[in-house]
Amino acid sequence: MGNLLKVLTCTDLEQGPNFFLDFENAQPTEAEREIWDQVDVVLKEARGILDDLQAYHGAGEAIREVRSLTNVMNFRLKKSTPPLCLTEGALHGLLGALTSTRYTPTQHLEREQALAKQFAEILHFTLRFDELKMTNPAIQNDFSYYRRTLNRMRINNVPAEGENEVNNELANRMSLFYAEATPMLKTLSDATTKFVSENKNLPIENTTDCLSTMASVCKIMLETPEYRSRFASEETASFCLRVMVGVIILYDFVHPVGAFAKGSKIDMRGCIKVLRDQPRNSVEGLLNALRYTTKHLNDESTSKNIKAMLQ
Repeated sequence: MGNLLKVLTCTDLEQGPNFFLDFENAQPTEAEREIWDQVDVVLKEARGILDDLQAYHGAGEAIREVRSLTNVMNFRLKKSTPPLCLTEGALHGLLGALTSTRYTPTQHLEREQALAKQFAEILHFTLRFDELKMTNPAIQNDFSYYRRTLNRMRINNVPAEGENEVNNELANRMSLFYAEATPMLKTLSDATTKFVSENKNLPIENTTDCLSTMASVCKIMLETPEYRSRFASEETASFCLRVMVGVIILYDFVHPVGAFAKGSKIDMRGCIKVLRDQPRNSVEGLLNALRYTTKHLNDESTSKNIKAMLQ
């Protein structure tokens, strides 16, 4: 377990795991290699999508020239829309490996660090994609204009230039996808719920314990200066924060009573405190994700204290 960073002393050890997840250097073992290779293909595409979204500043001058607009948007939309079936397949592959009955969920995360890292990267991609989508209205605005333009061209029998026109079925799917406030979180939540419902022979605790353990590990890594100082850069801390929020949201969707109930295995007060201890502008999107995309926050069983912390 060369990639494992042991936590030598931590006040949370009695209630949480006693290891770190190596989000920076974990490499697959031979046992992990097959699934790792399959997921790596999806993650490479996901990284490219994030790069394209970060660089997206709107169609600009192309809006004034219909043919130019269709060429620009055909290219950009295909590059910056996640392959949802591949994302779901990658998630199900990782969850299948990390929740199998061969090991306990904690043992899975400790022994299969490379797969845990890939699961974390999917969560990071999901939160980052939705952040970029929400903070860049040009993406949805340009797409809406593009669809109207294509419809007018079809009505008037005006052919689009090039061979990359987005067909009507794909355009409709993309329209529904981008209409969601947090489209990738919804996709991932639905995919996780589907995984649980399709694997009825697998105890649901295997999945929820995997998620709650990841949340606990991330919290410990972030709140303990000795261990946070081992991160190669602050980007790893941001990555960790997104992963922590991502697993909380998934847990809240698949656990019968959610992440905020008294019996939850996630220390929600501790996790929210970790978020609130960061510079406000760097975590507002993550706090909003907990406020507006979780399932059980507003249940009567959620304590007033937790609700107040998220106000």
